[in-house]
Amino acid sequence: MTAAYTISTDPARLDVALVHDYLSHHSYWAPGISRELVERSIQNSLCFGVYAPDGQQVGFARVVTDRATFAYLCDVFVLEAHRGQGLSKLLMTHIMAHPELQGLRRWLLGTRDAHSLYAQFGFTPLASPPRFMENAKLDPYRQAPQ
Repeated sequence: MTAAYTISTDPARLDVALVHDYLSHHSYWAPGISRELVERSIQNSLCFGVYAPDGQQVGFARVVTDRATFAYLCDVFVLEAHRGQGLSKLLMTHIMAHPELQGLRRWLLGTRDAHSLYAQFGFTPLASPPRFMENAKLDPYRQAPQ
């Protein structure tokens, strides 16, 4: 069934409204994110859209990368109505095979519930967690009550 779906990195094909709606209202990692921030993140990343046979976008992933040594995979989703068809594997296959992402020294990602998917593509828990640090802003996109 996935053969009828396509993956594209053409930014002109992205349905920014759909990506924003999903991230802002349905994701656990970016609730409340503004459309402006989504647009800026798309402009500064290598993005992958998943498209149904009718051309409608049904999935997305974003790779923040220097295209030489490092990549951070984020904002990965497939709309619920299109899940269970292997689209996340199709998307990951395209991402990992992309010519500008070959030979990187390190890939990172964060996930709450898709470890088994990413393990199929070589991702493992951090080998040396003490080496990594973060400066996390919890729930940064929601406005404080006025």
